[in-house]
Amino acid sequence: MSDPLTAALVAWLLGAVDGSLPLAAGTQPAALTLQGGFAAVGEAIFAALRWVLAQWYWLMDWAYYLTGLEMLNPRYRYMHRAILVGLCVGVMAPLIGTFLVHRQLALIGDALAHTAFAGVAVGLFLNAVIDLGVSPYLTAVVVAMIAALFIELISETTDAYNDVSMAIVLSTGFALGTTLISLNAGGLAVGVNQFLFGSLSTVSPQSAGILLVLFVVIVGTVAVTRNQLLYVTFDETAAAVSGISVNWYNRVMVMLTAMVVVGAMQIMGVILVAAMLVVPVAGATQVSRSFTESLVVSVVLAELAVLLGIAVAYYGGVTAGGVIVLVAVGIYVCAVGVGKLQSARGGREVPEMGSIETDDADPSAGTGGD
Repeated sequence: MSDPLTAALVAWLLGAVDGSLPLAAGTQPAALTLQGGFAAVGEAIFAALRWVLAQWYWLMDWAYYLTGLEMLNPRYRYMHRAILVGLCVGVMAPLIGTFLVHRQLALIGDALAHTAFAGVAVGLFLNAVIDLGVSPYLTAVVVAMIAALFIELISETTDAYNDVSMAIVLSTGFALGTTLISLNAGGLAVGVNQFLFGSLSTVSPQSAGILLVLFVVIVGTVAVTRNQLLYVTFDETAAAVSGISVNWYNRVMVMLTAMVVVGAMQIMGVILVAAMLVVPVAGATQVSRSFTESLVVSVVLAELAVLLGIAVAYYGGVTAGGVIVLVAVGIYVCAVGVGKLQSARGGREVPEMGSIETDDADPSAGTGGD
């Protein structure tokens, strides 16, 4: 997190009060105070992220001296950041994907990945044309979250099925991205491959910091709203009758999905990012009997796929995203075999997707009426 980045973000968010727009004499002190307050908050956040990264580097250095693994060498800070991003994605993706899979919304990740690609193209375009100086991952977060809301709004206002709204948003997002790239403003197409296919070597401190912020927001939101999301996932009608705002929690879920997609896009790429939302969860359902067990197992499987995939990608010199997905699919096949073996030994049928038992929880806790 460099000071220029901080300055660029503050200038971007507060352009209306930095002197570029006329302000009345009586309002300028308040505007300057507001700008100073935002700058102080931004500096505090970036300082905390720098501290977290420094501690992570120290942990990876310790792991290198303990194991001797070359990919943990202190000279390769980009690998340290890639592992950190991978571990965060291994928690976020199945955490949200477990809800999506049991709601039969597995393909929403693919739709939002393509709109996140449009967000990256918007960021690159603005940086090339007006030298905005904003990370493309930030614009990807904004565009993906807007697209997530549009998916819900289309379904609510037109009575279209979710797959129809997802197809419309996916097509629009990818069309916007390719149009901006075709303009080739400032060599726009040159730097877009890393977002399409992912890359270990391009995980910068800035993008790792953005991922850490997304991680805290996603995990914190799910921890607070878990019971409500669970109730809405398995019985929307009963949830609405009990006073839960179903539309609100649907929007929360799709926006969290957009954040996961952007975070995972750094190492997975747009093309493969949706796999981490689905494949580990699909494997976990083969060996799990409850929702919580499925969630925990899916995180374990995702972390295993990420770590093995990154290691194979580093030592084999191949693209990390593809290897991670192939490892995840291999783990899924093994999980299917284990589930069949459990079924044969214990007489238990392997649960169908979306049919595992819910946990005992009070879904009305902390909820209010519409």
